[in-house]
Amino acid sequence: MKSEPAVPAARPGGGGRRREGAVYFFDDTFDGLLTAVFDAYARRSFPGTLLAEGAPGPLFADDMHHVVTDAAKAGRVWRALGRKLSAFAHRCVAQCWLADEEDTPMVLFRYICRVVDAPGRVETNFADPAVLDFVRMWKRVDWERTRLMQFVRFQKAADGTYFAPVEPQKDALPLVVPHFRDRFADQRWLLYDVGRQYGFCYDLRQVHRVSFAEGVPAGLHGGRLDDSLLAEDELLFQRLWQTYFRAICIRERLNPRKHRQDMPVRYWKYLTEKQGPG
Repeated sequence: MKSEPAVPAARPGGGGRRREGAVYFFDDTFDGLLTAVFDAYARRSFPGTLLAEGAPGPLFADDMHHVVTDAAKAGRVWRALGRKLSAFAHRCVAQCWLADEEDTPMVLFRYICRVVDAPGRVETNFADPAVLDFVRMWKRVDWERTRLMQFVRFQKAADGTYFAPVEPQKDALPLVVPHFRDRFADQRWLLYDVGRQYGFCYDLRQVHRVSFAEGVPAGLHGGRLDDSLLAEDELLFQRLWQTYFRAICIRERLNPRKHRQDMPVRYWKYLTEKQGPG
């Protein structure tokens, strides 16, 4: 039985000259990016620039291509990557899309092409600039995932839902949902990315993606809900936690620089222990 090709037969050295420097427009989705990879091999023309549809393009360009996202094409590229990468590295490709950086599409595009073109596995070839750029970007996403698990602080609302606003630099919220679903399976909770204006709600059965018409939940000021929206005992537990935090602090051993490095200031407004006196 013959396996399906990963991409069209046009490959470097495969009978057609590979052109570089085209301008590609796509819908700024992961499937759109994978479709762009497929189109590049089919057209024998590879982008030097990947832009979201609607973004201003260069005034002069010999080759401009608008990618039409195709799930079948994207699936072929994705399955091909699965055959060329370890299971871990394969997952990292999708996670890296959450970096939410200006050059994320091109970093991923170059890495995927390097994987497709290589006769063997290249995921640990850190001397390759395309591989190194990809790994560094993925590490930034994974580090944000770790920090979210460390610094999420829930506030118990009056209806019994535990609510935690966050504002991560990377779009890493989807990566921590399994952790909180497993750890707090007996509680209703809502994790909400204030900057990107979406979140995930767990109703004791399944997780749903949610957003608010106003962008942010009503009653959220800074990193805290209005006292009127909190459960009766929530303020008491917050004060107890703040008292405990101050009690265990050894002021003679304070190292503000190390403290800010381990607990970035951008998280402080969401941390219960950083509110109140002291």
